[in-house]
Amino acid sequence: MRFGLLVSFGNASGPVPPFELGILAQKGSLYVTRPTLHTYTASRADLEASSKELFDVVLAGQVKIRIDRRCALKDAAKAHRDLEARRTTGSCVLVP
Repeated sequence: MRFGLLVSFGNASGPVPPFELGILAQKGSLYVTRPTLHTYTASRADLEASSKELFDVVLAGQVKIRIDRRCALKDAAKAHRDLEARRTTGSCVLVP
């Protein structure tokens, strides 16, 4: 495939091992990027615009947010330990 794009989101499973960038040219002018949220929301205006776009698509039903777990606010410390230990999947919402 020409002009493909490899996107690396986070390193939860560890860092990406080094590889020879020249391979990307051999394979057809491929691109690689490592985006960060802070880059896309560096200014208040960027943050507000991104937030509006997200909420617009959620409200329109184009994006479904699956909540896999609800925890009482009083159990917030346990919820954080579970997140840190990777014992959760999907969204975890703290409720009063």
